[in-house]
Amino acid sequence: MYASALMAFLHHVAAFSVVGALITEVVLFKPPLTIIQARRIQRADQIFGATATALLIVGLLRVIYFEKGADYYFTNGFFLVKFSLFILAALISIYPTVLFISWNKTLKQGEVPTITPQAVARTRLCLMLEMTAIVAILLCAPFMARGIGTLG
Repeated sequence: MYASALMAFLHHVAAFSVVGALITEVVLFKPPLTIIQARRIQRADQIFGATATALLIVGLLRVIYFEKGADYYFTNGFFLVKFSLFILAALISIYPTVLFISWNKTLKQGEVPTITPQAVARTRLCLMLEMTAIVAILLCAPFMARGIGTLG
């Protein structure tokens, strides 16, 4: 019982951290950037990646070992949508992460990274799509937890 509660706690901490890091990226990514702003965006993206990884690992541990079991979750449409949206958000996050990493050399030289208007638009779109996926995940969660959407 304690292990299950602890895993739920870790899952929630990771989920809130993912949201916080993503919101930080959205708020900070407003070109023209300063060096400090660019470094903070990079840090927020690193936190986003680390906490998303923790969220995935803890979530899968909960599914397999600590909650209702894999049979329950993998036969629930809302879980499958939730999990798919998480993977989709992770894939969408690749573009901003690659952009932010590409700033390393410029930032080490003490210069502000140059970003094309197209890259700004694509990055903002990716960040908004990630936020949208998170909102949809939050919509699916209570239905899944209550056994709504069980397939077959």
